[in-house]
Amino acid sequence: MPRVCVVTDSTADVPKPLVDELGITVVPCCVHFGQETFLDGVDLSREQFHARLASGGRPPTTSPPPVGYIANVYRQLAKQADQIISIHPASNLSSLFNAARLASEMIADDRIVLIDSTQASMGTGWLAVLAARAARLGHSLDEIEAMLRATVPRLRLVAIIDDLQFMRRSGRVRWVEALVGSFLRIKPVVMLKDGQVNLLERVRTRKSAIERLAAVTAALGPLQEVAALHANAAQEAEQAARMLAAMCAREQIQIVEAGTTMTSHAGPRAVAFACVLAEH
Repeated sequence: MPRVCVVTDSTADVPKPLVDELGITVVPCCVHFGQETFLDGVDLSREQFHARLASGGRPPTTSPPPVGYIANVYRQLAKQADQIISIHPASNLSSLFNAARLASEMIADDRIVLIDSTQASMGTGWLAVLAARAARLGHSLDEIEAMLRATVPRLRLVAIIDDLQFMRRSGRVRWVEALVGSFLRIKPVVMLKDGQVNLLERVRTRKSAIERLAAVTAALGPLQEVAALHANAAQEAEQAARMLAAMCAREQIQIVEAGTTMTSHAGPRAVAFACVLAEH
């Protein structure tokens, strides 16, 4: 029986090979197209999702899985593990953390520890990966929790957004409204740090935006972990990874396709780097 089980949700975008290798439990979020509801990565593939986006119509919305669903996941895992650590996106940007909190309260199990990643996508995912690696090495829940909380301040996600309408609809990033009217003329470079999405630069062309994405990420300093993320833009993610290779070995950079939940908020053709900064 494993001592510590690691849980995250589908917004974390942890690649399936890593999920399988490390035994991470991923709770699927809900994606809604009108009256139709799908479970992210379960009954709506990324290909089907992007085909729906391309066809026009009502844009997708997302929601956390029901609290009872998460609670049932905890109950099942409690039969297999001594303790559970559950890692979710920034609580000020998503209601997922609160749903997980309510689920843990529902089953009143003090063996569950919740972590607010203050991040999104593989910013959250790296915490799940690091926790699962530590659990496999036999570290205790207290040790893993302390390691994650020390890692959170070193998380960064730098992204270029191709279509700000998706981020605008979420209503969670206030400065987006100030850019209304210039959506087609700029490609913003943004950084997510400590739960805040900040506008770093406004770039005129897609090519320049990719270059600035790599340059801004390289300027962060030595990187412990890094993933090149993309929303149906694999070629440009690979291009950005090659530009960053001067900073860290190309084989260190994971190329990761964002899932349907994250793409619903960042929009198609977004490209990003999710990083864990090296310890000083």
